Amino acid sequence: MDQLTRKVVIVTGAGSGIGQAAASGFAQRGARVVLVGRRKAVLDNVVSSIRAAGGEAWAYAADIGSKSEVNALVQWTLAELGEVDVLVNNAGSASKTLNARWIDETEWDQVQEVNMKAVFLLTQALLPTMLARKNGTIITVSSLAALRPNLLGGAAYGAAKAAVRNFMTYLHNTFRNDGIRSTCILPGEVNTPIMDNRANPPQQSIRDHMVQPEDVAEAILLCASLPPRTVIEELIVAPTFLRDVSGDLEISRWKNAPAECQAEREQKL
Repeated sequence: MDQLTRKVVIVTGAGSGIGQAAASGFAQRGARVVLVGRRKAVLDNVVSSIRAAGGEAWAYAADIGSKSEVNALVQWTLAELGEVDVLVNNAGSASKTLNARWIDETEWDQVQEVNMKAVFLLTQALLPTMLARKNGTIITVSSLAALRPNLLGGAAYGAAKAAVRNFMTYLHNTFRNDGIRSTCILPGEVNTPIMDNRANPPQQSIRDHMVQPEDVAEAILLCASLPPRTVIEELIVAPTFLRDVSGDLEISRWKNAPAECQAEREQKL
């Protein structure tokens, strides 16, 4: 873990869940961490707790789906802290409509923007300085939905997470000999606030058996702290216990279905 001392790290989606746990873990191990998200007040609270524990952290509010805001974030970081050693693409968003029959174009595009486009924009903005130094680590939190898509995460989310997994493999195959390490982490169900937006939000007793944010954070830290000669290309982090989600899938199938389709639902049920 001494590989992380004084390293400059950007973590997106750092206001809660996996991002908050990862940012805190990096700071505890001596890294200087920029926490990125949309809500400045939430980020400030996390930064305060990190600093109270003796860590170094900064909050930066940005819409990472915007090229201009991403470029401003990178330029600010370079000016204030120096070149970025580690990028953790953790920000994620799922749709409320899960069935491809019902989701509208605007909701589909919003999920792709956060989960895929933002990863591309941040990577593109940081690649020049990483390539110039022949050193840099890019870690992206995808999802098991990339491998096992279903109605729990929804059509848009699964497609976006599969796309970002593909992009990380592309980065690995293209830039590994330039000293760039690209890692994709695929968690199963994680007990984060995104669970509150599920069609059938799990009870606490179920969430307790899920992967916890700090579990994924430890995986991120492992990938970032290995010597530069070693890369973990892909890592699955899943709950040990497999739960029955059949009821959740059926509820998800019909969430936000048009009123005229309710008769079809009742007939099938």
